[in-house]
Amino acid sequence: MLTLAACTAVALPAHAAIVVSSVPGSDPYAGPAPTYNFDSPTAAWDGSVFFDSLSGHRAQPFGSTGGYASVGADPDGGVSPGTLDVTGPNAILSLSFIWGSIDDYNQVEFQDALGNVLATFTGGSDGIAPADGNQTSADSNRLVTFTITGDDRTNLAKLVFTSGGQNAFEFDNVFIERLPPQNNPVPEPATWAMMIAGFGLIGASMRIRRTRVFFA
Repeated sequence: MLTLAACTAVALPAHAAIVVSSVPGSDPYAGPAPTYNFDSPTAAWDGSVFFDSLSGHRAQPFGSTGGYASVGADPDGGVSPGTLDVTGPNAILSLSFIWGSIDDYNQVEFQDALGNVLATFTGGSDGIAPADGNQTSADSNRLVTFTITGDDRTNLAKLVFTSGGQNAFEFDNVFIERLPPQNNPVPEPATWAMMIAGFGLIGASMRIRRTRVFFA
């Protein structure tokens, strides 16, 4: 029991963070093969999808082809907020997308299944710059990558996109990188402690049974 107590006492939650990086966009698109390109309907996205630009309301991201997602201030800019479901069978290692014509009022929240916010990123900060709304510059239409660590790899369930009541936050070519099935996350220290304790109890039980058989 003392051994178990000591193991449990050092069990701390794994550190979790979502780290952002970005590179200028390209035309044609040169990033990873998209998980969602919005060229056809997907149940994972509950927001608006457009196939063209409309001055003053929305602009197709530089390097984007076909459909793209958008949230804005009115139906022509896109329904807001828009939520992308990223749940799946395996933990998420990273996630990327084209962030079109970056504005400082564009915002994406990373949330767990209960709606708790794991991280928030806004245009113009956190390496997502410049936020000048330029619709044709590779610099303002960046391929943004979010690297997921710790418990957030399994806790991340959805991305919620908003645009501060203005038009618009456009994005495309969402790529989700997951752990292969054979590489599931390593159990937390508390789980290891329980497993070790369980193995100890099983071993003790086997020793008792062997002793009883020996003296029978």
